[in-house]
Amino acid sequence: MNFKLKNIPERTKKERQHGLTMVMDKGLSLRQAEDLIDSAEEQVDIVKLGFGTSAFAKNVKDKVKLYHEANMRVYVGGTLFEAFLVRNQLDDYKKYIDSLGLQTVEISDGSMVIPHDEKCEIITSFAKNYCVLSEVGSKEEGILISPARWIKMMQNELIAGSWKVIAEARESGTVGIYRPSGQAHVMLINKIIKNVKPENIIWEAPKKPQQVYFIKQFGANVNLGNIAENEVIPLECLRIGLRGDTFFDFQPEDVVAKYKA
Repeated sequence: MNFKLKNIPERTKKERQHGLTMVMDKGLSLRQAEDLIDSAEEQVDIVKLGFGTSAFAKNVKDKVKLYHEANMRVYVGGTLFEAFLVRNQLDDYKKYIDSLGLQTVEISDGSMVIPHDEKCEIITSFAKNYCVLSEVGSKEEGILISPARWIKMMQNELIAGSWKVIAEARESGTVGIYRPSGQAHVMLINKIIKNVKPENIIWEAPKKPQQVYFIKQFGANVNLGNIAENEVIPLECLRIGLRGDTFFDFQPEDVVAKYKA
């Protein structure tokens, strides 16, 4: 911070194990990536080259190098992994991510059905050479997964070797852990956190009300993902109570009683 204030929650520092911010890069130019690093190097922990955008974005290898030099993990979106898997081209996928110099991968089944035992075997295989993020939940609206199954899948994937599990929401924030309106599935989330440590979960939260919800539930150091590149600093303000939505969340009770309307 550029100045000191009392009653500001302590944020974890890079390289963080929790309190992570994952940014969605949907085809940023090299110059835009440089701007992201210039403005938010200390706040961004992970960059996802969203879905299949790395197939068309220019200067991808140079951009990955920039992110890595800024101490940011980089991976290509899980949809691209699935695109290679469904075509039986996993060896080609490994060659591609190695050509980019990536050390992080996402193993997901949001667009296709992968038997869970097979998915866990893939996670274990990749975890030997890469840092694995695995995603739980479908990208399709109307596909409901029971809380018990969410929990079991998350637990098994962590055991299989995932560093973190990602709770699916898409970049729209209207599926998976959210209702079509964008509101959180509170019952589902509450059941998940009774069985899976919150620090092991990255909650996709592309919309501000979703970010506010998770910060209020789990504090400043909750792991949040699918953040737009221009929303990183605003999110950091939310995390420490420097926006109206969380202004009183980290203040003493007597201050809240005196000043909150």
